[in-house]
Amino acid sequence: MRAFNLQSIQGLRQVQSRLSRQSSWIRPGCRVLQTPTSRWSSSNSSATEKEKPYYVTTPIFYVNAAPHIGHLYTMVLTDVLKRWKTINGKEAYLCTGTDEHGMKIQQAALKEGISPKELCDNNSNKFRDLAEVSNISHDFFIRTTDQEHKDVVQQFWLLLKARAPEGLGLYKGKHEGWYCVSDECFYPEDLVEPSVVPQTGRKIMASTETGNEVEWIAEHTWFFPLSRYKDKLLRFYDENPDWIQPAHRMNEVRNWVENHLEDLSVTRPTSRLNWGIRDPDDPTSTIYVWVDALVNYLTKAGFGTKWHADDADTGIWPADVHVVGKDIIRFHAVYWPALLMAAGLPLPKKILCHNHWTMSNRKMSKSLGNVVNPFSAVQKWDLDPLRYFLMRNGSLKGDMSYSNESIMVIYEKELQANIGNLFNRISRNKNFSWSTLGAVQAARNGDFDNIESSVPRGDAAPDFFSLESTLHDAPTTIRRDMDEINLSNALRGVFELLREANRFISDTEPWKMTKSEDPNAKVLINWVIYECAEAVRIAGILLQPIMPTKAEELLDNLGVDRERRTVEFARKGADTNYGTPPLMTNNIKPNGFQSLFPPVAAVDLPDAPIDAPKGKGKVKNRLGQVASSLAQEAREINNCFCLLFILYGWLPSFRSFLVPHLDFSPMVRGECRLHNSHQANLKMKINQNTAISTSKALLVPYEAHHVRQYHAWMQDPDIQEATASEPMTLEEEYENQQSWRTSSDKLTFIVCAPVTQDTSLVKSGTADADALMRGDINFFLYPFESDDEDDTTDTQGWVTGEVDVMIASPSHRGQGLGQAAVCALLAYIRKHIDGILAEYGAKELKGLMVKIKEGNKGSRALFEKLGFVQKGEVNYFGEVLMTIEWDEVSKRDWWTGAEEEFREVKYELENE
Repeated sequence: MRAFNLQSIQGLRQVQSRLSRQSSWIRPGCRVLQTPTSRWSSSNSSATEKEKPYYVTTPIFYVNAAPHIGHLYTMVLTDVLKRWKTINGKEAYLCTGTDEHGMKIQQAALKEGISPKELCDNNSNKFRDLAEVSNISHDFFIRTTDQEHKDVVQQFWLLLKARAPEGLGLYKGKHEGWYCVSDECFYPEDLVEPSVVPQTGRKIMASTETGNEVEWIAEHTWFFPLSRYKDKLLRFYDENPDWIQPAHRMNEVRNWVENHLEDLSVTRPTSRLNWGIRDPDDPTSTIYVWVDALVNYLTKAGFGTKWHADDADTGIWPADVHVVGKDIIRFHAVYWPALLMAAGLPLPKKILCHNHWTMSNRKMSKSLGNVVNPFSAVQKWDLDPLRYFLMRNGSLKGDMSYSNESIMVIYEKELQANIGNLFNRISRNKNFSWSTLGAVQAARNGDFDNIESSVPRGDAAPDFFSLESTLHDAPTTIRRDMDEINLSNALRGVFELLREANRFISDTEPWKMTKSEDPNAKVLINWVIYECAEAVRIAGILLQPIMPTKAEELLDNLGVDRERRTVEFARKGADTNYGTPPLMTNNIKPNGFQSLFPPVAAVDLPDAPIDAPKGKGKVKNRLGQVASSLAQEAREINNCFCLLFILYGWLPSFRSFLVPHLDFSPMVRGECRLHNSHQANLKMKINQNTAISTSKALLVPYEAHHVRQYHAWMQDPDIQEATASEPMTLEEEYENQQSWRTSSDKLTFIVCAPVTQDTSLVKSGTADADALMRGDINFFLYPFESDDEDDTTDTQGWVTGEVDVMIASPSHRGQGLGQAAVCALLAYIRKHIDGILAEYGAKELKGLMVKIKEGNKGSRALFEKLGFVQKGEVNYFGEVLMTIEWDEVSKRDWWTGAEEEFREVKYELENE
């Protein structure tokens, strides 16, 4: 071990000299949690102080396996956050790297017959290569085997020991408990259970959270008194409710702290674990790998080298955002803040917790052969389109699905036919009739000051002003979503801005005006091109963090000065000195808008359906068809919004907000059927035209007209808590409904009041009107997975079904409605099991499961009555898992009655 420098020792002495006073551990920007006030309470609150640089981190990645698509997603997410701050004019830093100590590394190296360091060197380089290939603008790449990091960990360790007299630092003791080598942590008694290895019949103890084997270990170790920080942690969570994003993760963390907090064993004997950082006072002890790993964030922030515990200037610390996966939230949201409190250091400002990626809605695993190699994915799709997809489809609310088909749809629809198409349309034209340079010059010269007088009167007049509101409002909304780390919404906003611009140029048809002798024609042409050029320029600026290379290419080709690519210029009229002459378009390849986003190799998956364009001739080119469909989609959405203004009496203010020429008279109610009409073309579900009727409940397919009521239900905090859901916008809810109704792994029904008369037909809007809707019930399919990783049984084609039921109003609960819905659903599944499995591509349904919040006694009693048995204890998320084998369902006493009650009737949508 290298000796500490003099500054390090002086820093530790300073810590010991202040043991008599309480250390403040609030995070900057939050209310002071302790008195007296310390330097941390004002570290970023003074307007006169220099603003701290932005500091964002990835978790350091464990080197026991190769990088996968989840690692790429995390890297790109943090890179986007850093780049966003940069184009907002803020100094920003990004730290990533690899976690290289611990029992798993020691055992893996032994198995391969190489040293642990050699194993780490080989695998760490793969993550470094991934960061380079994916254009991650990281400032630090840390390895926990670096000597710099080892020194910092030992300094932090001595800092924790120095607090021992107050009873809040480390103490020595004997530790006995259930330790899991795979998870590298101890589990409390209530989080382990007996289990059996199927192949051998060997009885083991296993974690209820991960299913991995645990062993009883007794040893003398150092402890961190985590239990003494319970009240402090809960108080901190209360006073900083937005510290963890999304909110339901905060609820999970609180539950764990309230129910499972124990003192933490923070050393391992070197006789058992020698691959790690030694306790500087005791060479027979190795510091716990998670203490080692978490301190990496301090190492690259300069702790122990550029600043010390009592220094006023802590450089870039605290971190503004720690980005982590849901599987390591406890370590970052419980252990880490408690350790920092003990050391008297500021806490990170935010923990951003994302979910995991699945492959076509199936869990990625080596046994299924569906783990996505990120290097291959980049090679196939090109980097920036892949980055766009990951951020567009990424989610903090639920697991995310990766599929080549989904990427192809987004690539064609949002990149080629939207961004690329619009850029092509304003940059290339026959006879060089216009240019972005000329259009921007016209705006600069004031040619549009009286643009309304140049617009001919008539039905088409409003078209020339129909982009204005979107062009003014979209940038503000997109910036807000980016600031709030709602990246999917932000990209949706960019997509809608460009889709509107494509619709705008299609409706105004500037190419037709090039032959006009009207003196106003040139002004109108320039107006149209200018409006669209502004949309492209603004989008290009805002897309820089997502697609840095493509956005740069787009802005270069648009002639935007590099000094005018910051967020302050992402608004209409902010830049009047850009544009390119028409001759420059000769440099663009003749295949049109495929130059920015060229064709990719075909995937071995069916293309998603594309709506045919309406009102005009067929478009031969597939991408042209997509572009035409986008324009039509935008028109229909505009019609729907206009109709809402008519129906709800907002017409006068809306008309004056746009232009006086706007005429709503052609609109009729029947035109606003966007969601259902699109879904009619997309439905593939076996239950799309079927309702299930019983004496106590009516189940109908979940359709677009149900969304508003469902959305209203989901605003209830109690329902959000019970279902572990985050509130969505209405638009997100519509997208979610469409996804659920067209996915082959989901059966979705709305639970309604029973019909009062015998009927063979149920029409939408009557028996399932809002007032008759009671809740929803769903059936999800997942690949079957054995509890034992060593199980060699061929499970290919086996699936497990999850049942999920929700009765929204308390007034409708306790009346047997939930049980009736579950029984009806299971009877339907049994009758149609062959078709359901065929649609999913599975061979056999092995069992059913439900996940229920621990405190939901009513639901637990319901499923116990139906024969479901609890498996394990309450998990980390506060849920109870209950299961039943599929073959056992029909043997239950209630089954005969369910089959007799069950009746299928035809379900007919209003517009069919």
